[in-house]
Amino acid sequence: MIPRTSDRTFRHRYDLPALSNMQTHSIDASDLTGGGYAALPDGDGPFPGVVVIHEAYGLNENIRDITRRFAESGYAALAVDLFAGRNRALCMARYMAGMLRGSIERAGISDLKTALGHLAAMPEVDPERIGAIGFCMGGGFAIAWACTDDRLKAIAPFYGANPRPIDAVGRMCPVVGSYPEKDFSASAGRALDEVLDKYKIEHDIKIYPGARHSFFDDRGRAFNQDAALDSWTRTMAFFGKHLAPTKAGLKPKPKIEAG
Repeated sequence: MIPRTSDRTFRHRYDLPALSNMQTHSIDASDLTGGGYAALPDGDGPFPGVVVIHEAYGLNENIRDITRRFAESGYAALAVDLFAGRNRALCMARYMAGMLRGSIERAGISDLKTALGHLAAMPEVDPERIGAIGFCMGGGFAIAWACTDDRLKAIAPFYGANPRPIDAVGRMCPVVGSYPEKDFSASAGRALDEVLDKYKIEHDIKIYPGARHSFFDDRGRAFNQDAALDSWTRTMAFFGKHLAPTKAGLKPKPKIEAG
């Protein structure tokens, strides 16, 4: 059994920082379409922000854990829920249809834009330093979304599909993308790398030899330790450059003196 990233043994084994203090809370659907889950570092900020976009499994514990990992690194993170309160099968049909068409205005994009607005409005967040990360379906969403929203300053798609025509990415923000070699998305990663070169958009695209789809999910059978650690390190370095600083904005809570 693969240990969870919140497990102390896992964090020691993979050289991850110990869990630090942070604020986490669920976001009600009355406040944000579909609701969500937020994790913020302790302190006043302002912190850079990241919108976390789930794959077809929805907003599960894996995605919540990734959201908390961002907070540990000094980011205010908001994981959206693109299924809550809706017919999941119908949602998936609409999302997959948009992905297959390669539309940059597909179903779900407006919800992501609303989520960014919600995150940017938090008093702890710097609205000028917001990025996004997405996995599989969420990775495709991140790429398509960045084609039409210049509020995003950097994105990190993991094994995501490209829009069509692919030249739509010509106006997007910097990209750090991670793709498994043994997966249909590897060709998408190579194509994205080429077109970002063409448009001189800063990027770091890497295809991991031997890795399979969902290699970043430590709960899944395809988990690949080396690829997961390297892709996270690259993502944090890239976000640190374009959304920086990661930990510089943290301010310790004032000490309460005993009466």
